[in-house]
Amino acid sequence: MAKAYTPGLKVSARTVFRARRLLPVQGDVLVKLGDRVKARDTVARTFIEGDVVPVAVASQLSVPAGDLPELLLVKIGDTITVGQPIARSKGIFGFGKKELASPAAGTVESVSATTGQMMLRGAPLAVETKAYIDGTVVEVLAGEGAVVEADAVFVQGIFGVGGETVGAIRMACSAPNAPLDAAQIKPDMKGCVVIGGARVTASAVKAAQDAGVAAIVAGGIDDSDLKAILGYDLGVAITGTEKIGLTIVITEGFGDIAMAARTFALLKSFEGREASVNGATQIRAGVMRPEIVIARTAADAAPSQGARPEEGALEIGTQVRLIRDPYFGMLGSVTALPNEPAVLGSGSKARVLEVALENGSRAVVPRANVELIET
Repeated sequence: MAKAYTPGLKVSARTVFRARRLLPVQGDVLVKLGDRVKARDTVARTFIEGDVVPVAVASQLSVPAGDLPELLLVKIGDTITVGQPIARSKGIFGFGKKELASPAAGTVESVSATTGQMMLRGAPLAVETKAYIDGTVVEVLAGEGAVVEADAVFVQGIFGVGGETVGAIRMACSAPNAPLDAAQIKPDMKGCVVIGGARVTASAVKAAQDAGVAAIVAGGIDDSDLKAILGYDLGVAITGTEKIGLTIVITEGFGDIAMAARTFALLKSFEGREASVNGATQIRAGVMRPEIVIARTAADAAPSQGARPEEGALEIGTQVRLIRDPYFGMLGSVTALPNEPAVLGSGSKARVLEVALENGSRAVVPRANVELIET
């Protein structure tokens, strides 16, 4: 049978999902092998040094920098509080002494008789790694973190912004081709993962930010709206660290594109259930896609699944998304994989495939113009 290979996105009603949860530096792992954890549980914790606050003591006391050491009321290593006196000038004949209170809490790290500055080190900052998904700890990485495994629903998107978040799924649109605007965002969606249909507008994102929505999942977004949301033109970058108050995952692409009906139906079937969402995206080396993950339970019905295709395999019947005009964003299934290259409209030759589109029509397109939808 004819077969080819192409990159693709996963939209699976049931898969084994593993989350590798690591600390940025060595720390303490708080779980053990076999533990059941919830998405918001802390699996590992460490502490990093607090921020350094420079205090221009000599300048504020109007004394030479070289006089600073003998004017100090604290010593290196002391822990001080906000407002605590840290230095006092001698004044003139004992009169007119000036006292300086600490502007911050911390530990005295250093004092310079050259610059006249004192360096205060803030309290250590706790850094925690959450489980991200309800599941079981299947591996403990000493001093680093743990691997959490779950039987889950797994949906990958094309593009996203914002980091990890967790919330209950709420459907905001009644159909996958319905746009998501501000009118569909309700105050009771606070903390929820809101599922739209087609394009999500900038006004909808603004309303979601005001309502405290955890994440938005939609079929498409306009580039100008994305720029308005972020406040800058994103360009080519790794996303996931944006501080916009919520996470956005786009499942199909840029423009007014309806969410794939199968994706919409799958997410709708789990409305009310908690989902883990991550908008981090990287298109270049080490591809990383945004994702929606829903931990399954024993009570969930087993999804109907046929024989699973080989990873990345393009075969007759394989579900694909077309990623070039004039069929951009359309879904279909492969009906033919001709072995011989075909002459394209541009006059060049390329290997092609035939796709039966969801609207009933058929299209012959270059194989490079499709993306596999892995189930």
